[in-house]
Amino acid sequence: MLTLTCPCCGVTAEETEFSPGGEAHLKRFGPGSSDQEYEAYMFNRKNPRGVHFERWRHAYGCGKWFLAARCTMTLEVFGTYAAQTLEPPAEIVAKIKDRHPGWEGYS
Repeated sequence: MLTLTCPCCGVTAEETEFSPGGEAHLKRFGPGSSDQEYEAYMFNRKNPRGVHFERWRHAYGCGKWFLAARCTMTLEVFGTYAAQTLEPPAEIVAKIKDRHPGWEGYS
């Protein structure tokens, strides 16, 4: 089971207190985009084996959205951070690289 810490209110709890929201750091396409760009945004998602960045909502707590970096194979959580962050914080990236030397980086 995953244990996550909400960066908004500081509560650490099991994943059942949170709601998953899919892949993080997506480039959103809206009016004026091509059909292919909009289709890719709506339907194409990564499903990696290994490090993944996701959106979560503290459903049974403060109700706020945040982002988390975790490993889909081991369920190890590298860290959580504010939803308004455009890319993973350097300390989380460093932790991932320490534990997964072959990781090719955030993309």
